[in-house]
Amino acid sequence: MARYSISSDLVIRSIKPGDPRKRLTDGDGLYLLLFVKGGAHGWRFDYSFYGIRRTLSLGTYPDTGLKLAREKADEARQLVAAGVDPSQHRKDKKAAYLQQRESMERVAAGLPAVGSFEEVARDWFSVRKSEWAASYADKIIRRLEMDVFPWVGKDPIASLTPPQVLTVLRRIESRGVLETAHRALENIGQVFRYAVATGAAPSNPARDLKDALKRPTVTHFPAILDPKRLGELLRASDAYAGTHIVRAALGLMPMLLLRPGELRQARWSEFDFDTATWTLPAARMKREKSGKLHGPPHIVPLPTQAVATLRELHPLTGRGDYVFRGERHHDRPMSDAAVNAALRAMGFPANEVTGHGFRATARTLLAERLKVPEHVIEAQLAHAVKDSLGRAYNRTEFLAERRNMMQAWADYLDQLRTDSSSSPAPVRTSKQVVYASA
Repeated sequence: MARYSISSDLVIRSIKPGDPRKRLTDGDGLYLLLFVKGGAHGWRFDYSFYGIRRTLSLGTYPDTGLKLAREKADEARQLVAAGVDPSQHRKDKKAAYLQQRESMERVAAGLPAVGSFEEVARDWFSVRKSEWAASYADKIIRRLEMDVFPWVGKDPIASLTPPQVLTVLRRIESRGVLETAHRALENIGQVFRYAVATGAAPSNPARDLKDALKRPTVTHFPAILDPKRLGELLRASDAYAGTHIVRAALGLMPMLLLRPGELRQARWSEFDFDTATWTLPAARMKREKSGKLHGPPHIVPLPTQAVATLRELHPLTGRGDYVFRGERHHDRPMSDAAVNAALRAMGFPANEVTGHGFRATARTLLAERLKVPEHVIEAQLAHAVKDSLGRAYNRTEFLAERRNMMQAWADYLDQLRTDSSSSPAPVRTSKQVVYASA
């Protein structure tokens, strides 16, 4: 049927109630249904899409006049010719509009826009954070908030390119914190992989950027590895003029192979002096969240010197929870800076030794001077070590060997206090005799 069968709007305006006709046909699929919506007339367009007959509503008369109805019908015909279903096209436009309006409302409320990098990143974080310890999760979200969101947080995640991501990372590099740049890249990549999996982005533009970043120089905690210098530090610790609590911590820190935070948060309830054992709860160990929640505690065999130090300290802090209570607040552990501050006060600079560095000191000298097997040392350090078959050592294994090692190490430190050139006696374990040499 030819188009434009309706001669003008006057024809439509002249239609009176009670007109027996059901429709006026304009041709080529466009027609006007009479009195279909509260007495108004409705425009319809019939079309065929891949052999299926469909109808599209084009509005009501007189809001949509004859000229506008024909323009809408022409647009629909062009879509069909291009292989696009006009009905689906309309739904897609409506969805896009609603998404845009929702994004504007979210932005007005101080929230990230839908589909933006920040919105997807926060969604990823909410999914994953239950797997991490709270302190680790806080570091990740703060890194994103400080170093990533300000620059690309508002951008649609699907449109971000490798150069854009690299620019963000270069900003971090320019501050000289190369390790932070690599960690940020890792987090950005995790967000993009989540985006790809959820359909928010087509690909991961961070995938190939690792080699574009400067490599950070691996640094370790400063540690004293010279027995003579270590002896000087031990003697200085014994003569430390500060509080008795800090002096006790200075004596135990080199002896027990623990991280500073694990030592300073020690609780009296964790010690058994009869068996000379400290049972450190898994929740306070440096582990993944599952290990903190479900892993075994870390067993610390106490040498006689450690038991003596703790017994001497007990009258001072034993009425409270913490072994090393805070100076001002007795219901809190001592400051995490207390040991390092004492080391500085004794004349040992930060580039020579830190509280954490005592672990490296023990790790090195136990192996080199006392000839203790690596797996025994690593078990006491609470490191996950695998044997040749790939089996991870259980941290509760080698308890007898570790007990012998801890006593030998404490004895060795006593010898260094008096004469760093002396040679400790052989250390006998349950499986072998390890001969130590100073």
